[in-house]
Amino acid sequence: MDSLNNVNLPEPEFKEEFAGFSLYMRKDYYAEEKLKVMGLNDRQIKSVIYVKEKGKITNKGYQELNKISKPTSTRDLEGLVKKSILDKIGITVKGTFYRPKGS
Repeated sequence: MDSLNNVNLPEPEFKEEFAGFSLYMRKDYYAEEKLKVMGLNDRQIKSVIYVKEKGKITNKGYQELNKISKPTSTRDLEGLVKKSILDKIGITVKGTFYRPKGS
């Protein structure tokens, strides 16, 4: 588990199946199925996939991507930070952006 975490890969999933057990190892911590299980809303999932492709997003970019207000965007982004999916970089409003955790 430590080795997987050290290279930013998700922990494996163990399932009891077919009178035995299965081990699922995923390459992508940000796979859509995993994000749904983590309780993310559709806007957050869409944005995490965007950040995975582009490398970062700002609050304004999140607002434009999802066509939402600034307060909603701020709540969604803070939720992603709290769930350890994104890191918040910067402290000023205009200089703040969000990127994948640990990148």
